[in-house]
Amino acid sequence: MSAQEVLAREALKQFRLIFGSARSHFRAVEKACGVSGAQVWVMAVLAERPGLKVSELAEALSIHQSTASNLINKLEKTGLLRRERGKADQRVVRLYLSQAGEAALARAPRPFTGILPYALEQLPVATLRRLIGDLRKVLSHVGEVDETAASKPLSEL
Repeated sequence: MSAQEVLAREALKQFRLIFGSARSHFRAVEKACGVSGAQVWVMAVLAERPGLKVSELAEALSIHQSTASNLINKLEKTGLLRRERGKADQRVVRLYLSQAGEAALARAPRPFTGILPYALEQLPVATLRRLIGDLRKVLSHVGEVDETAASKPLSEL
């Protein structure tokens, strides 16, 4: 086996470790509080910044607004989140955790953002720039890329 093949396999193993660790964290989140990792992230953002609008929440999570709406709907349906319409402008909807949402969040394993976003945030800027460039090179060899996946939470892929 060539050095390139050996290194490619080692890189593949590293991806498997990352994905496996992320999957294990998502399972632990669901077991602890009964909701997905993405839903916990929504709850964590709202606990920190109560009263966000849907568009602001989507921006905070780096996800598409329709994805944020779907997550919000699920949380509202289970009683973990509530919406409040603005008094001055009824079109404005603000989002808040319910008491049940606060209790569920308290049971959730950390980090609330998920282990991969957390790990990436710990890296120095120069490392992140190099990683982004290297991952773009990998993507250039993947073939057809589903661009919509870039704006979905990992736990929803």
